[in-house]
Amino acid sequence: MPYVNIQITREGATPGQKAELIAGVTKLLVDVLGKNPATTVVVIDEVDTDNWGIGGLPVLDYRAAQAAKEEKP
Repeated sequence: MPYVNIQITREGATPGQKAELIAGVTKLLVDVLGKNPATTVVVIDEVDTDNWGIGGLPVLDYRAAQAAKEEKP
């Protein structure tokens, strides 16, 4: 019984997008590992951006820094 935990930032993923993630991950496990979709569990956790960090920075600060780098010629 595969268990997959997807963590995303809480930024407005729609129910339809979440359903696509669940279906896509389930299909991947069926196609690659031959797992039974009836016993495949997929959980999506949404994390507030205040609780998500990348490269030692809160995610919003990290994104701002990356955007600033891209703007420079």
